[in-house]
Amino acid sequence: MKFGLVAGEASGDLLAALLLDGLRQRWPDLSAVGIGGPQMAGRGFEAWWPHHKLSVHGYGWEVLRRYREIVGIREQLKARLLHHRPDLFIGVDAPDFNLDLEAALKAKGIKAVHFVSPSVWAWRPERIEKIRRSVDHVLCIFPFEPALLARHGIAATYVGHPLASVIPIEPDRAAARRALGFTEAEQVVAILPGSRQSEISHLAGRFFKAALQMQQERPAIQFVVPAAPGLKAEIEQAAHHSALTRNLRIIEGQAHSVLAACDVTLIASGTATLEAALFKRPMVIAYHMAWWSWQIMRRKKLQPWVGLPNILCEDFVVPELLQEAATPLALSEAVLAWLDAPQRLVKLQQRFLRLHQQLRRNTPELASHAIEQVLQS
Repeated sequence: MKFGLVAGEASGDLLAALLLDGLRQRWPDLSAVGIGGPQMAGRGFEAWWPHHKLSVHGYGWEVLRRYREIVGIREQLKARLLHHRPDLFIGVDAPDFNLDLEAALKAKGIKAVHFVSPSVWAWRPERIEKIRRSVDHVLCIFPFEPALLARHGIAATYVGHPLASVIPIEPDRAAARRALGFTEAEQVVAILPGSRQSEISHLAGRFFKAALQMQQERPAIQFVVPAAPGLKAEIEQAAHHSALTRNLRIIEGQAHSVLAACDVTLIASGTATLEAALFKRPMVIAYHMAWWSWQIMRRKKLQPWVGLPNILCEDFVVPELLQEAATPLALSEAVLAWLDAPQRLVKLQQRFLRLHQQLRRNTPELASHAIEQVLQS
């Protein structure tokens, strides 16, 4: 059995790796090729291009600058997949890249599955028709999505969110602190400015200036940054420019250990916010992008929330500070407010526990079964 896969950034790499675990249980001799990252490579995946080649932020100049390169990769990948003819193609998230590729492969008789439904319920509802044309099946990670897609004639299966099974219901905070060298008494703030280079350029400086503001009020506060692969040097440079040099630790990876250990996290909007929620951590969600990209996104947004924990809870359970609102002072005040509100924290953790239980399913098994049905259809 041979599958083609494409995962476009760090979160997709992790999701695809967990999916590969389940697929190999069903098909032990499975080979998988395409675009992916280190997590997938650890499962024997053959990456023809690294996943970071597809990481783009916003809608403005960066997209235009990278457009020809990314389209070129897609055309080369399409040609190679049509030559090798995998039994199935799975696009993992990255809908701007994958849906067009899936449509082209499906037109040539290669079955296509998309893992992680595009967020048509949050923004860009015009994508629904494109999804219907492009794929044979959608594997959904949120429980309300299959019914929504079914109304448009799109076959879909709720498989749960893989991270809900990877992250324990009750994370061992004390063990995580010991592993990272923090004492139980220290106040620890995790800073997660994103997993893409462009996010670092827009957010890291703001986050570090906010940390400096916090440090002026509470000199003993500790900061830790789990740098995404390949971004540690840029994050260190941003910290240096912000004059944050004391009580700061920047480490390679280990995001889950950091989220388990911290008291609160200042975090870029994205999949990491859901990870923080599954670790039952309070957070302040922030995002900033080029002005033109923000104008486009704001007009397309269908819900009042941007962060996944708020979307799934259908409420502002954690603060969101976006664009001009994401000032260092505002970010600092919002983070410190969590440290001074233990009753608010207990209520949030109870809400996140219910969310965790709702999302926890045997994702690899459910996904493998759905994929087997597609292959047999």
